[in-house]
Amino acid sequence: MSQDTAVAMLARMESGEVTSEEIVRSLLDRADHERRLNVFVHLDADHVLDQARAVDRRRKAGEPVGRLGGVPVAIKDLLCVRGEPTTCSSRMLKGFRPPYDATVIDRLRNAGAILFGKTNMDEFAMGSSTENSAYGPTLNPWDETRVPGGSSGGSAAAVAAGLAPLSLGSDTGGSIRQPAAVCGVVGLKPTYGRVSRYGLIAFASSLDQIGPFAHDLTDTALLLKVISGRDPRDATSVDLPVPDYSATLDTPPEKLRIGIVREFFGEGLDPEVASAIQEAVKLYEKAGATIKEVSLPHSKYGVPAYYIVAPAECSSNLARYDGTTYGHRAEDYSPKYPGEENIAELVRMMMVSRAEGFGPEVKRRIMLGTFALSAGYADQYYNKALQVRRKIRGDFDAAFREVDVLLGPTSPTPAFKLGERTADPLSMYLSDIYTITANLAGIPGLSLPCGFTSQKLPIGLQLLAAPFAEETLLRTARVFERATDWHTRRPKTA
Repeated sequence: MSQDTAVAMLARMESGEVTSEEIVRSLLDRADHERRLNVFVHLDADHVLDQARAVDRRRKAGEPVGRLGGVPVAIKDLLCVRGEPTTCSSRMLKGFRPPYDATVIDRLRNAGAILFGKTNMDEFAMGSSTENSAYGPTLNPWDETRVPGGSSGGSAAAVAAGLAPLSLGSDTGGSIRQPAAVCGVVGLKPTYGRVSRYGLIAFASSLDQIGPFAHDLTDTALLLKVISGRDPRDATSVDLPVPDYSATLDTPPEKLRIGIVREFFGEGLDPEVASAIQEAVKLYEKAGATIKEVSLPHSKYGVPAYYIVAPAECSSNLARYDGTTYGHRAEDYSPKYPGEENIAELVRMMMVSRAEGFGPEVKRRIMLGTFALSAGYADQYYNKALQVRRKIRGDFDAAFREVDVLLGPTSPTPAFKLGERTADPLSMYLSDIYTITANLAGIPGLSLPCGFTSQKLPIGLQLLAAPFAEETLLRTARVFERATDWHTRRPKTA
């Protein structure tokens, strides 16, 4: 049952072959057995079972149960779920229980989904390996000596290991697509504004976007439809119709024009990854696609631009966690607000609380961002990075006038060893070299399984499309998925 897709689970529940409670019990048992993977940071079995029983009662009574009626969905630990621990895998938010649901959580509830625990992540979504977590690293189900990618490593590993058929993650610079690639599942970053960010604890507000993980594109289309759409509580969400992605998924685009990004095949690309991507290109050619090499000349500036813009926004967003109103407070300090004589003590309390509450990577990015925004340097760094960002978006706009979809690798390498890059931040940052530019440009991107290395590690194929062209993205990806069986492969743990 753990290997079932969400669509298969729905069919079995509708036929009466199995109940949601039975599915949930099976997955809870499996989660307990696979605890060493460290996928979940919070999983309340009683609460999960109560949700499943409620759906089963509605189904038995002939009442509507929603598009996801009874299907478990794992939730990344930065999406607010009312009354449940939501910590961003950080000591800073230990014990925080939000008084409200994120919009995507509201939509999952309305669709009848079972909220199946909170998944591990890099602290405040800052990382590419899920090693920057106060709860310890998550292990890759394909090779437990390796990372599952990040920052949504727990959500990707949950699906890969058969602990949940669906999960939600967030993508600021590749944090859905990169872990999807190295865990051998599908991950989709929607267009900025397609999915509401209300209730997402922010890292970089102009880059963050929530999206789905799944075994295949059928499940991906189903979950994307549920979570997408305008939200008056998020001023950046866009008021555009949301297509029925499932209805058109199996209809190939009439004229399939695919661009091969020249800059995505340079130094640092693993030869086995490159070979798998070239095989994917051949498959598309065989399917009748027009293949054209395109250039994104400013993509080489993507990593430096991102690591100014994202830390700057991080510095601003995380300033609220100072031990006074929000977040961890150092034990040796009690709140004293009135009087000038207490200002120095208050400042010391904030400094100690932030030093204790944040991990090394978060501190590193706060310092980078604070420097980039400081007086005398903002024009030199932050504003210059915004100009580069505009150039990168211009490259994509020009490319999409010639082709419908861009193709390349998701990650330059397969999953790397635990601890291999923790002492080398630049090496870690380069894990996202092919994904970062999509966030800077605000366009949708998708990673799907396209092969394995000689060490039996998954390889991900990345497809990118114009803003709000998720339907084209899914239909193009489906051409590849229907012609291959990579998405059906499961690690031994599953």
